[in-house]
Amino acid sequence: EINLFAEKVNSQDLATATRQLATLVGSGIPLVSSLSALVEQIENNTLKGILAAVKQRVNEGASFADALKEYPKVFSNLYMNMVRAGETSGALDVVLNRLADFTESQAQLKSKIAGTMVYPALMIVMAVGVTAMLFVFVIPKISKIFESQRMALPLPTQVLIGVSNFMTNYWAILLPLLILSVWGFRRYINSKKGRPKWDRFVLRSPLFGSLIRMIAISRFCKTLGTLLASGVPLLTAFDIVKNVLQNAVLVEVINTVRDAVKEGDSIAAPLKRSGEFPPIVTHMVDIGEKSGQLEPMLMNVAKSYDVQI
Repeated sequence: EINLFAEKVNSQDLATATRQLATLVGSGIPLVSSLSALVEQIENNTLKGILAAVKQRVNEGASFADALKEYPKVFSNLYMNMVRAGETSGALDVVLNRLADFTESQAQLKSKIAGTMVYPALMIVMAVGVTAMLFVFVIPKISKIFESQRMALPLPTQVLIGVSNFMTNYWAILLPLLILSVWGFRRYINSKKGRPKWDRFVLRSPLFGSLIRMIAISRFCKTLGTLLASGVPLLTAFDIVKNVLQNAVLVEVINTVRDAVKEGDSIAAPLKRSGEFPPIVTHMVDIGEKSGQLEPMLMNVAKSYDVQI
């Protein structure tokens, strides 16, 4: 059994291995031989062990997709379904290249966003720390000076001193209360009832709502376009796309779209009715459906939103 926690397999490791495998398969080398050559090149020990086990399963007669399915922590549902479509269509190398492109682009976008957020996050932590120190250590000393002089203090100053005294005297209660509040909040937003409400609030929040919506729409368009271009059936593609959105409100929209498409409706119409996708997105999807160019149209929307993000 492979210990998946021995060494983490990140997106870049997976993308590199996928592109190398695509090159080997595209050169006409049989899949088992390609996997053998790939295992020798990989430096990540966890991924090396997993691919060695996958090669063994394929050598025993299992399909490549079925062998990958045994390692869901490394190979996502999207990855496995695209490989299955590539095997069925005989274009495995093309699909693997698309998978490598998709994985790399997602990793790069995530890295850029994380890098951009480091400075403001650091400033927030420092601001909270400095404010706490002022309330706990500085203000009590200043308040003693005011008390000794028996000065008449304005209301804002009295409130400030009162908060400081409360934090200083009751910190032993405040700390567990804060931890309990965070635990309760996390439990609520992860509950079946609380998740949709929280996700709806997040999408409509003034500062980060538009950014989070753009990230979700980019992920939706890029994932759906990649799946369809790789030969994955539309309804199956919708089921996979739901798992990458990570927002209960948008997932419910995709469920509605899937049901509508199953009954013969277009994709653009239910997307537009939901009100959760901007008009430019539904318009581009509508044009893509009518022109038979849905996949490239989705990828163009994803590229546009990536730039905005």
